[in-house]
Amino acid sequence: MQNKDSSPEKSVRTLRVGEQVRHVLSEILQRGDVHDETLARHMVSVTEVRMSPDLRHATVFVKPLLGKDEDVVLKALRTNTAYLQREVASRVQTKYAAKLKFLADESFDEGSHIDSLLRAPKVAQDLDKNDGG
Repeated sequence: MQNKDSSPEKSVRTLRVGEQVRHVLSEILQRGDVHDETLARHMVSVTEVRMSPDLRHATVFVKPLLGKDEDVVLKALRTNTAYLQREVASRVQTKYAAKLKFLADESFDEGSHIDSLLRAPKVAQDLDKNDGG
């Protein structure tokens, strides 16, 4: 017997709600609805929102434009979490208002790191040998 939380419908719903939350947060931050000096001075991308299976928790991955002042931006978002949770709850119709948790999106940094590793002379040399095989 399959656990109902792992059913395909449940995961699609979780992804759909996560995407709705991402859009709402992006719109709020883009329009400057949060009255916070730090957030007003920085463009912030909401890159992904991962919802818990019960939709009560949302992990929000953000990246300030050019990666500048990441710690300051995260602190400002965390300071304004209550306001953002209220706004999301009023715009995304779910049974419960999701608790938001803001984290820096490290995937860009990881991608850059992998790219730089692949471009390293030693690795590039090994890759060329394999291509010419």
